[in-house]
Amino acid sequence: MSIADSIYLNGNIYTVDGKFSVAQAMAVRDGRLLWVGTNEQVEKYAAAGTKRHDLGGATVVPGLVESHLHFLSVGEVLLQINCFQKTKEQILAEVKAAYESLRPGEWILGRGWNELDWTVPGLPSKEELNAVAPDAPVCLVRVCGHTSWVNDAALRAGGVTRETTDPVGGEVFKDANGEPTGILTDTAAHMVRRLIPPMTKSRKRDAYAAAQAQFFSFGITAVCDMAANIGYDYGTIEHLKELFADGTLKIGVNAYVAADSAADAYQVGPECGLFGDLFSVRGIKFFTDGSLGARSAWMLDDYEDRPGHKGNGRYTNEELHAMVRACRANGFQAATHAIGDAAIRQVLDVYEKVFEELPEPKDHRYRIEHAQIVHGDDLKRFGELGVLPSMQFVHCTSDKNMTEDRIGAQRLPGAFAWRRMIGMGLPIPGGSDAPVELVNPFHGFYAGITRRDRAGEPKGGWRPEERVTREEALRAFTIWGAYASFEECVRGSLEVGKRADFAVLDRDIVTCPEDETKDTTVKATVQGGVCVYGKLG
Repeated sequence: MSIADSIYLNGNIYTVDGKFSVAQAMAVRDGRLLWVGTNEQVEKYAAAGTKRHDLGGATVVPGLVESHLHFLSVGEVLLQINCFQKTKEQILAEVKAAYESLRPGEWILGRGWNELDWTVPGLPSKEELNAVAPDAPVCLVRVCGHTSWVNDAALRAGGVTRETTDPVGGEVFKDANGEPTGILTDTAAHMVRRLIPPMTKSRKRDAYAAAQAQFFSFGITAVCDMAANIGYDYGTIEHLKELFADGTLKIGVNAYVAADSAADAYQVGPECGLFGDLFSVRGIKFFTDGSLGARSAWMLDDYEDRPGHKGNGRYTNEELHAMVRACRANGFQAATHAIGDAAIRQVLDVYEKVFEELPEPKDHRYRIEHAQIVHGDDLKRFGELGVLPSMQFVHCTSDKNMTEDRIGAQRLPGAFAWRRMIGMGLPIPGGSDAPVELVNPFHGFYAGITRRDRAGEPKGGWRPEERVTREEALRAFTIWGAYASFEECVRGSLEVGKRADFAVLDRDIVTCPEDETKDTTVKATVQGGVCVYGKLG
């Protein structure tokens, strides 16, 4: 019989196995679970050199799996101006302070503003930035990631003038006189953002390390790193390998390569289970539209609050089909950003055609990222095609106040339809889309079970018939997330043979009062049998 390196006793351990079993103790050897069961059973795996940890009745859950975020962007935000939940005046004050200490050639960057949260809602202007940073380029990205607020210096750098026409998939906002206002959406923002000096490898290392520390503090032990809007070259994958090799990175990462770097990925092929099942590259990330907040999500019918506008699609059916077919032909999983009902229908149509042309493998686990507004005729197609709805519960409670304004009451039944997706037998991999939202997974857990924002509104929940149960919410952030990454045999539940990744919580998230779940904190995070955050008893 193998002897454990360490045993954990007296816990309230939600294994999240098929039966949602609860255990008392675990034995760990070489970073893997040797045994999960009762206190008495685990003792037979202990010897003189075995470390003993008394959990003192604390609740333990599998290491949380974050199924959709932007790893480097999370780190960048920690090193930039944080605009999240700040007033316009506070943001402008921070831009002014940054300008006063700026070195020649540097840009002022930030992320997280939301004009709907300001005292006087409304899109900001370049003039406001010009006043505090007159001759240095400023680029502040909206909370959704699909709108950029820039000043004249940035517009000049990008060559954006009154003569500039809208690119496919984006928009240059202009005033009544035809002058750019300083608001650029999606691909239009690329004209400016592509000129931002690239981060040095040293600064990227700092950003990754800062983001990883934040993940561990929330009990997150694995993430799906989705390529950013502009994408990154395949050199980023090689840099991530370096960071794993030198020990900087210890968190599980399933990296999705941006579509504009897919050709490089196809030359290498899928890479799975590297560095002790910590790093995999098996998916390609595609974009088909923007966001509801930017009114760039691609809709079948006009926006309710902008007649004549249906959002911004990125590709023709033929263009998207060619890209997805190449993805499947080269053995990669497709994960496609689609928020509006037109974009979602296009993706489903393309997926279906590619599956007919290339029927193997059957177990494809193709994903649609966000899947926020689904036409009623298309809901059942997710189940029929086996397409995973990678939805972020917290997006619903952040967007609920504007959703009906954007799409009207008639289209609401297809908005954030979690209950019906699960009813078709589809797992929902949970995530935050950070830095679009805060990383904190317990905010997502709470949003999923209540359909309320963190202020408790609206009472009774927004369209509460689509709520998920606590067991489903926990599965979304553990085993369902692992399944969506083809890693359910490695992580996602506390079962013998899997990685010893788990989080010790300050409360029982399955039984505590509903309103308290959002306030859950992590006492300790264990990754591969090693405590990487907090302290163990």
